[in-house]
Amino acid sequence: MQNPKAVVTSHTVTIEAPASLVWQVLTDLSSYPEWNPFTVKVESDLTLGAPVDLYLPKPKPKQAGELMLQREYLKLIEPEQQLSWGMAMGHRWLLEARRDQYIEVIDEQRCRYYTTDSFKGLMTGLVMKSQGQWINDGFDAIASALKVRAEALT
Repeated sequence: MQNPKAVVTSHTVTIEAPASLVWQVLTDLSSYPEWNPFTVKVESDLTLGAPVDLYLPKPKPKQAGELMLQREYLKLIEPEQQLSWGMAMGHRWLLEARRDQYIEVIDEQRCRYYTTDSFKGLMTGLVMKSQGQWINDGFDAIASALKVRAEALT
Protein backbone atom coordinates (compact mmCIF):
# COMPACT_ATOMS: atom_id res chain seq x y z
CA MET A 1 0.00 0.00 0.00
CA GLN A 2 1.24 3.49 -0.89
CA ASN A 3 2.41 5.72 1.97
CA PRO A 4 -0.30 8.42 2.21
CA LYS A 5 2.38 11.05 2.90
CA ALA A 6 3.81 10.30 -0.53
CA VAL A 7 0.65 11.06 -2.50
CA VAL A 8 -0.72 14.47 -3.43
CA THR A 9 -4.41 14.48 -4.34
CA SER A 10 -6.53 17.28 -5.76
CA HIS A 11 -10.02 17.97 -4.55
CA THR A 12 -12.67 16.05 -6.47
CA VAL A 13 -14.94 18.13 -8.67
CA THR A 14 -18.30 17.17 -10.10
CA ILE A 15 -18.47 18.34 -13.69
CA GLU A 16 -21.81 18.96 -15.37
CA ALA A 17 -20.60 17.53 -18.67
CA PRO A 18 -20.26 14.03 -20.14
CA ALA A 19 -17.05 12.11 -19.46
CA SER A 20 -16.38 12.10 -23.22
CA LEU A 21 -16.26 15.91 -23.27
CA VAL A 22 -14.01 16.09 -20.19
CA TRP A 23 -11.71 13.54 -21.85
CA GLN A 24 -11.63 15.67 -24.99
CA VAL A 25 -10.56 18.72 -22.95
CA LEU A 26 -7.86 16.71 -21.11
CA THR A 27 -6.40 15.29 -24.29
CA ASP A 28 -6.55 18.50 -26.35
CA LEU A 29 -3.04 19.44 -25.26
CA SER A 30 -2.74 22.38 -27.65
CA SER A 31 -5.59 24.13 -25.80
CA TYR A 32 -4.02 23.91 -22.33
CA PRO A 33 -2.77 27.53 -22.44
CA GLU A 34 -6.40 28.65 -22.79
CA TRP A 35 -7.64 27.11 -19.54
CA ASN A 36 -4.99 25.31 -17.47
CA PRO A 37 -3.41 27.55 -14.80
CA PHE A 38 -0.81 25.01 -13.61
CA THR A 39 0.23 22.94 -16.60
CA VAL A 40 0.17 25.88 -18.96
CA LYS A 41 1.58 23.97 -21.92
CA VAL A 42 1.95 20.29 -22.77
CA GLU A 43 3.61 18.68 -25.77
CA SER A 44 3.10 14.98 -26.54
CA ASP A 45 1.62 12.72 -29.18
CA LEU A 46 -0.12 10.78 -26.38
CA THR A 47 1.13 7.35 -27.36
CA LEU A 48 2.18 4.92 -24.64
CA GLY A 49 5.79 5.46 -23.62
CA ALA A 50 6.03 8.78 -25.49
CA PRO A 51 7.53 11.87 -23.86
CA VAL A 52 5.13 14.30 -22.22
CA ASP A 53 6.77 17.72 -21.92
CA LEU A 54 5.07 19.72 -19.19
CA TYR A 55 5.55 23.46 -18.82
CA LEU A 56 4.75 24.62 -15.30
CA PRO A 57 5.11 27.95 -13.53
CA LYS A 58 8.18 27.93 -11.29
CA PRO A 59 7.19 27.56 -7.64
CA LYS A 60 9.29 30.37 -6.20
CA PRO A 61 7.82 33.90 -6.01
CA LYS A 62 11.09 35.40 -7.32
CA GLN A 63 10.58 33.48 -10.54
CA ALA A 64 6.92 34.41 -11.09
CA GLY A 65 6.02 34.24 -14.74
CA GLU A 66 8.88 31.90 -15.61
CA LEU A 67 8.14 28.38 -16.77
CA MET A 68 10.03 25.18 -16.09
CA LEU A 69 10.06 22.17 -18.37
CA GLN A 70 9.50 18.75 -16.87
CA ARG A 71 9.72 15.71 -19.12
CA GLU A 72 7.61 12.73 -18.19
CA TYR A 73 6.45 9.68 -20.14
CA LEU A 74 2.94 8.47 -20.90
CA LYS A 75 2.19 5.43 -18.72
CA LEU A 76 -1.52 4.77 -19.25
CA ILE A 77 -4.28 6.03 -21.49
CA GLU A 78 -7.79 4.69 -20.88
CA PRO A 79 -10.18 6.92 -22.86
CA GLU A 80 -12.77 8.71 -20.73
CA GLN A 81 -11.34 7.13 -17.55
CA GLN A 82 -7.65 7.69 -16.83
CA LEU A 83 -4.62 9.51 -18.19
CA SER A 84 -1.26 8.87 -16.51
CA TRP A 85 2.33 9.95 -16.96
CA GLY A 86 5.41 9.71 -14.81
CA MET A 87 9.12 10.17 -14.47
CA ALA A 88 12.20 8.98 -12.64
CA MET A 89 14.91 11.32 -11.42
CA GLY A 90 18.17 9.51 -11.97
CA HIS A 91 17.60 5.99 -10.75
CA ARG A 92 14.10 4.95 -9.70
CA TRP A 93 15.29 4.41 -6.14
CA LEU A 94 16.18 8.12 -5.94
CA LEU A 95 12.81 9.52 -7.03
CA GLU A 96 9.96 8.20 -9.09
CA ALA A 97 6.67 10.00 -9.63
CA ARG A 98 3.44 9.10 -11.36
CA ARG A 99 0.53 11.42 -12.03
CA ASP A 100 -2.87 9.88 -12.57
CA GLN A 101 -5.88 11.88 -13.75
CA TYR A 102 -9.23 10.19 -13.19
CA ILE A 103 -12.66 10.70 -14.72
CA GLU A 104 -15.51 8.83 -13.04
CA VAL A 105 -18.89 8.68 -14.77
CA ILE A 106 -21.87 9.66 -12.62
CA ASP A 107 -24.41 9.53 -15.44
CA GLU A 108 -24.57 10.46 -19.12
CA GLN A 109 -24.27 14.19 -18.42
CA ARG A 110 -22.06 14.30 -15.31
CA CYS A 111 -18.75 12.98 -14.08
CA ARG A 112 -16.16 13.49 -11.36
CA TYR A 113 -12.52 14.44 -11.86
CA TYR A 114 -9.49 14.33 -9.58
CA THR A 115 -5.77 13.87 -9.97
CA THR A 116 -3.02 12.33 -7.85
CA ASP A 117 0.75 12.40 -7.90
CA SER A 118 2.46 9.45 -6.18
CA PHE A 119 6.11 9.67 -5.17
CA LYS A 120 8.57 6.89 -4.30
CA GLY A 121 12.26 6.86 -3.56
CA LEU A 122 14.83 8.40 -1.25
CA MET A 123 13.98 12.00 -2.18
CA THR A 124 10.24 11.62 -1.53
CA GLY A 125 10.32 13.35 1.85
CA LEU A 126 12.25 16.31 0.49
CA VAL A 127 9.90 16.68 -2.50
CA MET A 128 6.82 16.49 -0.30
CA LYS A 129 8.21 19.05 2.14
CA SER A 130 9.48 21.50 -0.47
CA GLN A 131 6.86 21.14 -3.22
CA GLY A 132 3.92 19.14 -1.87
CA GLN A 133 1.71 22.14 -1.15
CA TRP A 134 2.63 23.81 -4.45
CA ILE A 135 1.67 20.63 -6.33
CA ASN A 136 -1.56 20.29 -4.36
CA ASP A 137 -2.54 23.91 -5.00
CA GLY A 138 -1.76 23.44 -8.71
CA PHE A 139 -3.83 20.26 -8.93
CA ASP A 140 -6.77 21.93 -7.19
CA ALA A 141 -6.51 24.81 -9.68
CA ILE A 142 -6.54 22.35 -12.59
CA ALA A 143 -9.60 20.51 -11.26
CA SER A 144 -11.53 23.77 -10.87
CA ALA A 145 -10.42 25.08 -14.27
CA LEU A 146 -11.27 21.80 -16.00
CA LYS A 147 -14.77 21.99 -14.54
CA VAL A 148 -15.23 25.55 -15.84
CA ARG A 149 -13.81 24.70 -19.27
CA ALA A 150 -15.86 21.53 -19.82
CA GLU A 151 -19.09 23.08 -18.57
CA ALA A 152 -18.57 26.09 -20.85
CA LEU A 153 -18.30 23.72 -23.83
CA THR A 154 -21.57 21.90 -23.12
